[in-house]
Amino acid sequence: MNFSIDVSEALRGFTWGFLSAVSLPLGAVIGLWLAPTHRWTSALMAFGGGALLAALTLELVVESEEMGGFWVMGAGFLGGSLLYMALNHVVNGQGGFLRSESTTIVYLTEQKRAQTESMLERLSRVDILRALPPDEVESVLPMARPVEFKAGEVVFEQGAHGDRLYLIDEGQAEVLRARAGGDPERLAVLGSGDTFGEMALLRDEARSATVRATTDLAAWGISREDFQRLVAASPRLGAAVEALLQRRLDAPGGAPTGQGSARAWARAAMAGVSPGDLAPTSEDILHAQKEAGGAPMAIWLGILLDGIPESLVIGASMVGGATVSPALICGVFLANFPEAMSSAVGMRRQGMTWTRVMVMWASLALMTGLGAAAGILGFGSLPASIHALTAAMAAGAMLTMIAETMLPEAVEQGGSAVGLMTVLGFLAAVFTSTLDH
Repeated sequence: MNFSIDVSEALRGFTWGFLSAVSLPLGAVIGLWLAPTHRWTSALMAFGGGALLAALTLELVVESEEMGGFWVMGAGFLGGSLLYMALNHVVNGQGGFLRSESTTIVYLTEQKRAQTESMLERLSRVDILRALPPDEVESVLPMARPVEFKAGEVVFEQGAHGDRLYLIDEGQAEVLRARAGGDPERLAVLGSGDTFGEMALLRDEARSATVRATTDLAAWGISREDFQRLVAASPRLGAAVEALLQRRLDAPGGAPTGQGSARAWARAAMAGVSPGDLAPTSEDILHAQKEAGGAPMAIWLGILLDGIPESLVIGASMVGGATVSPALICGVFLANFPEAMSSAVGMRRQGMTWTRVMVMWASLALMTGLGAAAGILGFGSLPASIHALTAAMAAGAMLTMIAETMLPEAVEQGGSAVGLMTVLGFLAAVFTSTLDH
């Protein structure tokens, strides 16, 4: 008898979970067939985000607080948010960030920020470059170009014309100086973070030593020609470089100089980097797609990660024979539709076939149904406080997903209509919730 009741409940949860996710394959079909503009997609995404926010407020926040109190509800929300962020970080690292335009932009922007901070930390170790005012440092970043050398390869010879500064990213190199009638003398071994050849930026003179890679070497190079153009364009930098050169000539080998400490300069320089310079270009996105090879499994896992909290909450809302929440089903349905529509178009651009795209979205609809069935069975056996905590965790994950994926993409492409569409979506879900009263 109990077994049949469990099966009946599971089927009820599966049915409503699947129906809420039918919008996934439906949205994918519409996206691939009609290829709607970014503005339309963003408007629908803002509408869906508003609807889901209303469902969270009406069905989850109040219920969790009534069952477990504020502190249980609050702890669940924070825990769910942190758990989602951690899992999202893992999935994105495997290529899951390609699941939508917004997650791609956010992930690549963070990557670019980390790379910029790393580059500025390296540049800050070169006192010549610290002569560059921090608020003008953006202009030097594009000048740093990647270069590679094989183990045993000579980077430059003693006596050769100096035309470039090098910053080592990975690997090691040795500095050698010729000796009359004998083997060259090893002056130093350089590793990650070290720089060499900096005087080439100041003076058109021959190299004073030979530098040879002892392992495979990955480095960044800044040419004297580029640096001199920067000096000519910046009077402040030009004056600072002239003063630095004079100090070098007066006291060769003296202590490095610059504007304060290297760390303070790097922080000030990073603060001066504009957000626009950290945004990924279309070339950056194409390169990431090529490097990830489409990452179909990671993309699927990423979309599944976004949907798991929704499916569990749908099941949890029906525990004990409760009727399904129209606002929740409506919110999930409306939120899924534009997300699938936008992501399906991106998947096709990455080279996925129609069949693969549709199988992916159909399987996610089935997984949402299974998640709702698991929710209605699993939550039904939990004490009220644990039920409240777990449901709040799912809600916290949903709220984090909305903030990290749906609304940023809507704002990116939707313009001024995003606010109004979000409000309309919110009101639509509230209105739906009144239908069962």
